[in-house]
Amino acid sequence: MNTLTAGTPAPAFTLMNQDNEPVSLSDFKGKKVLAYFYPKAMTPGCTVQACGLRDSKAELDEKNVVVLGISIDPVKRLPKFIERDNLNFTLLSDEDHAVAEQFGVWGLKSVMGREYNGLHRISFLIDENGTIEHVFNKFKTKDHHQVVLDYLNQ
Repeated sequence: MNTLTAGTPAPAFTLMNQDNEPVSLSDFKGKKVLAYFYPKAMTPGCTVQACGLRDSKAELDEKNVVVLGISIDPVKRLPKFIERDNLNFTLLSDEDHAVAEQFGVWGLKSVMGREYNGLHRISFLIDENGTIEHVFNKFKTKDHHQVVLDYLNQ
């Protein structure tokens, strides 16, 4: 797994959102984008992480940051997650994990001694010009939003 690093141009991508509409990274030129990769909608850790970002939306808006949650969930699962937890940002489906591979967040994982390929929980802050400004890869799901805000406020 070769995770992209700060200073690298973010890969251009277009994925389907929760409304089955295409969303491209280029749609957000002039804004910062927090592209956060999460393993699976409606699981405990992913829910805590998403709700933290939901509750921080006003502060993120003040910093000109758009949140895009990216998972390998099928499109049809995403509206359920948004509705259940009142999420106020866009979720994208990367079912074939092609975008995850471009960002270097798809790779070997290990749970209780079992190894498998899966999506790693890593977030990328992409600047207004499409360059990765910062990579968030060390956080607890409940603190993710605060780690992002602390970085933006420094």
